[in-house]
Amino acid sequence: MQSGEANQRIARISAHLHPSNHQMEESSILKRAECRAKGGAPGFKVAILGAAGGIGQPLSLLMKMNPLVSVLHLYDVVNTPGVTADISHMDTGAVVKGFLGQQQLENALTGMDLIIIPAGVPRKPGMTRDDLFKINAGIVKILCEGIAKCCPNAIVNLISNPVNSTVPIAAEVFKKAGTYDPKKLLGVTMLDVVRANTFVAEVLGVDPREVDVPVVGGHSGVTILPLLSQVKPPCSFTAEETEYLTRRIQDGGTEVVQV
Repeated sequence: MQSGEANQRIARISAHLHPSNHQMEESSILKRAECRAKGGAPGFKVAILGAAGGIGQPLSLLMKMNPLVSVLHLYDVVNTPGVTADISHMDTGAVVKGFLGQQQLENALTGMDLIIIPAGVPRKPGMTRDDLFKINAGIVKILCEGIAKCCPNAIVNLISNPVNSTVPIAAEVFKKAGTYDPKKLLGVTMLDVVRANTFVAEVLGVDPREVDVPVVGGHSGVTILPLLSQVKPPCSFTAEETEYLTRRIQDGGTEVVQV
């Protein structure tokens, strides 16, 4: 070791043993910076499984921009390196790492606090969410087996359709592995609420941000049930408006696919 380096190390040790207030502040700042560089900053460690897809890419961007996220793992079976490079250029604190293919799934999952799963085949014209079951059920099963092994305490958010069926599949995988916690397994159906707020606002002629429409019943066609009698702010609808809104909210996904 060179003499200059040795003197610097001794000085750092001495300063650590007898730090001034200024040195303590500097040390705290340096530690935080070092933490961020290593992906160890306080915050959630999030993995997105299916990060290169139509939902996964914008979702990855939103997670990178979220100040509560310190580590972001992006996993997919194709195109992950390009998505990872693109997302990592955002000037926020979350450290982004990409993982490609099933052989890297365990590395993508290890140590994660939150898993979001948009993975699977998207709907095509003429398809229902239930038509996706045969393919997406197998994908969800494999991913959840990895979660049960590598991060059994993580919160799991399932977006993969049909959500009404993929959530029970995930639950059975976790039960078999002895890691099932109903408080940590969620099916994401917020899209139905967003659509309901938008369509009701159109009928009322108001800003969608001012409308809140409760929606129950899952995320599969006729099981999607907007509670139009509970809309906030309180309002009333004619029978024709109720039928129109209910049908349009239920068929919102089909409307997008057929465009």
